[in-house]
Amino acid sequence: MGGEFKLNKADLGVGGYLLAAIIMLIVPISSTLLDILLACNIAVAFTILFRAMFSNEVLEMGNFPTILLFTTIFRIALNVSSTRLILTTGKPGNVVETFGSFVGGGDLIMGTIVFIILIIIQFMVINKGSERVAEVTARFTLDAMPGKQMAIDADLNTGAIDDTEAKRRREKIQQESAFFGSMDGAVKYVKGDATAGLIITAVNIVGGIAMGVLRNGMDINEALSRYTILTIGDGLVSQIPSLLISLSTGILVTKGSKDADFSRSMISQLFGMPKVLYIVGAVIAGLGIITPLSSIVFVPLGAAFILTARNIQATIETSDIEKAVDEEEVAAEEIRQPENVTSLLQVDPIELEFGYGIIPLADVNQGGDLLDRVVMIRRQIALELGTVVPIIRLRDNIQLNPNQYIIKIKGIQVSEGEILFDHYMAMNPGYVEEEITGIPTFEPSFHLPAIWITEGQRERAESLGYTVVDPPSIIATHLTEIIRQHIAELLTRQDVQNLINNLKETNPSIVDELTPKLLGLGDIQKVLQNLLSEGISIRDLLTIFETLADYATSIRDTDVLTEYVRQSLTRAITARYFPANETTSVVMVDQKLADEIMANIKQTETGAFLNLPQEKVQEILKNTRTEVEKLEALGKNPIVLINAFARMYFKRLTMNYLPDLIVVALQELEPNVEIQSVGVITI
Repeated sequence: MGGEFKLNKADLGVGGYLLAAIIMLIVPISSTLLDILLACNIAVAFTILFRAMFSNEVLEMGNFPTILLFTTIFRIALNVSSTRLILTTGKPGNVVETFGSFVGGGDLIMGTIVFIILIIIQFMVINKGSERVAEVTARFTLDAMPGKQMAIDADLNTGAIDDTEAKRRREKIQQESAFFGSMDGAVKYVKGDATAGLIITAVNIVGGIAMGVLRNGMDINEALSRYTILTIGDGLVSQIPSLLISLSTGILVTKGSKDADFSRSMISQLFGMPKVLYIVGAVIAGLGIITPLSSIVFVPLGAAFILTARNIQATIETSDIEKAVDEEEVAAEEIRQPENVTSLLQVDPIELEFGYGIIPLADVNQGGDLLDRVVMIRRQIALELGTVVPIIRLRDNIQLNPNQYIIKIKGIQVSEGEILFDHYMAMNPGYVEEEITGIPTFEPSFHLPAIWITEGQRERAESLGYTVVDPPSIIATHLTEIIRQHIAELLTRQDVQNLINNLKETNPSIVDELTPKLLGLGDIQKVLQNLLSEGISIRDLLTIFETLADYATSIRDTDVLTEYVRQSLTRAITARYFPANETTSVVMVDQKLADEIMANIKQTETGAFLNLPQEKVQEILKNTRTEVEKLEALGKNPIVLINAFARMYFKRLTMNYLPDLIVVALQELEPNVEIQSVGVITI
């Protein structure tokens, strides 16, 4: 069944407006009703004109193209009705007759001249200019969309705006492009309306003379005078509202998208500079004194300009003094307020600080694209790990070396690097024998040996097989790796709540079942942090929540719950570490060692931990290092396979000693995975 059908007053008004136009095209109306409708048409035209003038931005009249269509149809319907009355009765009503006799001066030649002038103004000036401006504005608005989107992303990443403001700006850009695209076609309505009015006027004159001579027995001069004046009156009463709406169109498309009070802005721009007014006043007064032009008119007018310039200059000086005093008072007030130090307590989750030599890489005006790369980092990690990276704050630091940069996590420096501007970093992937000259260095992300080369050496280095990267890519890669390493601690409870809210929109039942009945927000956060700390994506939040709901009724230990979740993510873990149709080399953990690990687990109120003698721990670490080196010698990822539930304790045991070690449980593998053991870790 459809929803309840309702009509409000606005619906009835718009519907009645269009229905009246359709009826007038078919049904004859009286001259009195025509007078009323013509008056309404003039009122609507003035309303549109002044609304366009005083709108602060074009999107306040986002429906203007539709309004143009509606008013055009209504005006054509009025033309048809007035034509019908002129030709049938010769009495089209007070409004048409008044425009024909009063506006045209009651004279056939004068009325014709005024009508022709209006037509020329509308066709040659307003319509033509509005059409061209609308066309160019639409093209440039559409062309500028990608740049505006990137600017919004850059502001979002630097913290200048929040997500809500970014969403509002994106919607505004889309609305502007849709508006100017529609206006490009809508101005054709106005131009077509003016053309139709001109044709209707010509038809009325010919038809009126024919009706007067053939039907009413008038002589040709009498018919020409009577029907031509009425026709010109009809043309004027139609063309003047059309002219007003054409003017509204021109105002709207030339206003642009700036938030501004049109009248105040225009007056300020014209008369806001006293120096200009002084010169104009002197010139106008001089013309009245030196030339034969009327001094009674020109001298007072020049004096008025000079007096206006003095008043504006005095106002500007007073305003500058008041502004300076206000700024001093605000600064003093800030110093006096004890609570102004609270802004210093804010800690940014991620900061990238760089020396002044790196500023060109981050400055869009100098062609830098570092901000765009930061946007891509956030998108990349969101797709890869399923979590939103906090705002990455970029700022310059004059205390650093010119080419140095540092990365901070929660206000503490965790890494640093140094680049050479206008140089490239070349790295030997291992099979290139020919060396090239350069400045030796280390790649900051993975600490691999590299050399700095110049632009002229780049092509040769690439042809030899070197991996060549530019400075922005070096910084972006380094920043990405640091974020990956610390993404778990960057996941806050608020971030988790946002993820839960997103999931609840599509799967409310699983969210209601799990939290807060079975697990609190902090418990879910710990499970997600455990997954992220080992590079496991949490994008499949539905599977994670369903697994937690299955086991949380009897298990409260978040570490154990994490292992169950990992087993439910078997497909994702297998795809990440074990490529399809390939045999993956691994190191196995001896079952005896796995059993001993499980036998030495101590349970406490705060959780479980591994309680092994120190000499046993050192032996395990030594043997693990020995076996893993076999994988590294083959150029393979350091992957260790172990039985479930012993996995997390073995991982914790080796975490500080071998941070890059990948520990996977046998139960986390798909059945079709092909593996090859190159060693066994024993005790």
